[in-house]
Amino acid sequence: MGKGASTPADTAAAPLSLDGEEFLSWLSVERGRAANTLAAYRRDLRAYEAWLAARGVHLAGVSEGDVADYIAHLRASGRAPATVARALVAVRSLHRFLLDEGHSDADPTGDIGTLKVPQGLPKALSEDEVNSLLMAVVGEDAVARRDRAILELLYGTGMRISELVGLSLGDLDLDEPDRAIVRVFGKGAKERIVPVGRYAREAVLGWLTLSGRGTLSPDRWARRGDAEAVFLNMRGGRLSRQGAWGIVRRYGEKVGLGERLTPHVLRHSCATHMLDHGADIRVVQELLGHASIVTTQVYTRVSAERLRSAYEAAHPRARRN
Repeated sequence: MGKGASTPADTAAAPLSLDGEEFLSWLSVERGRAANTLAAYRRDLRAYEAWLAARGVHLAGVSEGDVADYIAHLRASGRAPATVARALVAVRSLHRFLLDEGHSDADPTGDIGTLKVPQGLPKALSEDEVNSLLMAVVGEDAVARRDRAILELLYGTGMRISELVGLSLGDLDLDEPDRAIVRVFGKGAKERIVPVGRYAREAVLGWLTLSGRGTLSPDRWARRGDAEAVFLNMRGGRLSRQGAWGIVRRYGEKVGLGERLTPHVLRHSCATHMLDHGADIRVVQELLGHASIVTTQVYTRVSAERLRSAYEAAHPRARRN
């Protein structure tokens, strides 16, 4: 069994956290939920907390990406859409309760909480759609340079939005065009080195100039760490995840993609397009920072037909006469 997985027995035996128990008590006393409803919430939250514990994530530190990955995990495990939808309701309700009670600083389900759980992963953009998106950033002012670098880097590396806004200047090594890399800190502070392609490199270098990042840099940095941030907001502080999300959504609306476009869709499109052009799935797994190859298959929607075709084309004893 892969890392992070748990058996039904493990989940059933795992006690619920104090925060989880407090939430269930609130549902019972304040909201008058029935015993069967509370039992269903308990099962879903036990599974959720066990999954978080396996990844070393505490409830107070859950990110939107963690929630999205958990939903992807449930789908990859073969859960029915209705089961996934029920689990998301439980998770969303718990995090909203923690925020209201002051046990958490943010609700990681805020941006996805009102969305219906789809029966499949978000569809990857076509290469033409990606090109249209990247060409939608017009101009050479500081904001345009920043936004261009963000979109190019998200699509060019497949990194998560939280990983992008967490980048510091020391994480970049762009001196040599053919050896440009970025150091990314993923889930659980796991470090990986990701290649940076020509277009992304040029966009980032264009941003890291006096007329780019230098324009948004303040005379005095308000917070420790902002001075090393790769991406800045209009006030000269480190760009937040919500700010970067808004940038992606704004350009998506500009080219007619609307709600289809999210940072995760760019990550998904990066991986899918690499596979379409012949990349090995384990290379894509390393690029995305997935602990399990199963997760990579879910993200990239590797079809049985594609795997079969690759197998028959490559294995000497698979070909028919």
